[in-house]
Parts: sequence; C-alpha cells; structure tokens
Amino acid sequence: MGSRIEILNDGGLRSDGRRQHELRSITIQLATQGNADGSAIIQHGLTTVLAVVHGPREARLRSLTQHDRAVISVEVQVAPFSQGDRRRRGKGDRRTQELAASVKETFETAVQTHLYPRSEINIYIHVLHQDGGVLAACVNATTLALINAGVPMIDYVASVSAGTFSTSPLLDLTTLEESDVPNITLAVFPRTGKVGLLLMDTRLHVERFEEIFRLAAEAGKVIHEEMRVAIRTSTAGLVKAMGGAIVAGPGAGSSERATKALEIEDEEMVDA
Repeated sequence: MGSRIEILNDGGLRSDGRRQHELRSITIQLATQGNADGSAIIQHGLTTVLAVVHGPREARLRSLTQHDRAVISVEVQVAPFSQGDRRRRGKGDRRTQELAASVKETFETAVQTHLYPRSEINIYIHVLHQDGGVLAACVNATTLALINAGVPMIDYVASVSAGTFSTSPLLDLTTLEESDVPNITLAVFPRTGKVGLLLMDTRLHVERFEEIFRLAAEAGKVIHEEMRVAIRTSTAGLVKAMGGAIVAGPGAGSSERATKALEIEDEEMVDA
C-alpha cells in the first residue's frame, strides 16, 4: 500500500524540508524549576519536553526502599494542548505508562544508584508539544535534568528516532513520518557506543534495521555533542556567577551541581 503522505519528494526532501539524514533543530534550556534539584527543557523541532528531577533524597516509603541503591521513579504527563486532538492523558493512560517505563529502565542502567542507598530519585516529565520523537526527547531531557541536578551517571544518554521509507533511511521522525513508516527509537551511551534503549513498535526487515540502527547510533553522537555544549555553557555561567570559586554556605547546592556537572562533562565518571 502506498504512503498516505509524501515522505520524500522527487528532490529527496521530506515534508518539513529536511534531507533524509538531517536532524531537526535542537534547543536546550537548563534551569532549576522551583524547589527541584535539576530541570531541563529540550526541543527537537516542534517536540518540546520538560524534565524535572528531585533527589537523591531519603525515600518516603519504606516499603519501596532498597538498602543497596537508590530507587528511581518516573512520572510522565502529556499536556492536553500538546497535540491536535487535545485528549487528556492521565497517569493510567497506556502510552504515558509505556513512556515512563522506558525512561525508568534506561536510567536505572545509566545512574550510579549504588552511591545513594535507601534513597529515591524522582523524575517528572512533561510533554508540552508533540511532533514525533517524543520518547527520544524524554530521554534527552532526563539526561540533562539529571546532570543539572548533579546526579552521577556512567555516561550521557543520547536518543533519537529513525525509520525507513522504501529503501531510504530517515532520521529524527515527525509525527506524520512515524505514523507512516517502520521506525525505531534508540538511546546510546556515547563514550562506549553501548545501547541503553531500543524500541521498535513495527516490523522491519533485518537489512533495513541494521542500516537505520547504525545511522541512529551516529546521530546519537551529534545529539550528545549538543547536550555537552549546553551543559558546559550552563556550568561555566554558574561558576562565573559564583565568582569563579566553589564556596560553602547558602550557595553550596549550586556549587555542588556545578562541580558534579564538570566532572561528568570531563568524563571522569566511574563505571558502575
């Protein structure tokens, strides 16, 4: 059956004017929301996601406490205005539960939870606008928010969606493309190239899979560099605001976040 939309025109351009292997523009904002320990907003094209991190902190429910590591919880909320149908998705919505489960599983591997026994790390994700690649944006926003909060990780986690139209591989899919072509969402640890997440909801020929997997893995390195620059810029600004010195006292929280962010940035992380 033919495509319902024009995925690629005769000039090799997609519906939004990009070429096959071209990523959408990425915008990153790092700031602390209210009493949160860290937060980040990321835009992949029109897809916009806010991630907020609280913790590590003492676990509130003893029944869920692990004596040897921190427990990670993830809650996803999708704004009714984020998509055309304005459907309200609550905590029990299957799609939001799947998003939360995927993010939780990914970061249970990435975060050095053993450093914080009997603690919890709460991650709250708000999907503000959807135009494809929502899971990838959730993963990338969470990575940035955790680093902003000073939570030690073994590496960045960089994620992107990819698909194939006929024999043409496509990167960073929009909603229209996702609904029309076989696709995957891949998250990688850039330093080692190891896979943190691989989600495929549609059937894909093995040869096509190998091609888009390699393409998505390479794209993850590009996204990692975008995140790395944003973290370094934010940290440099924070250090400058503190007069270039790490001091104790009321500003110790910000100082600690700056120090830990620099440690992660300089890749001095110890493998879990």
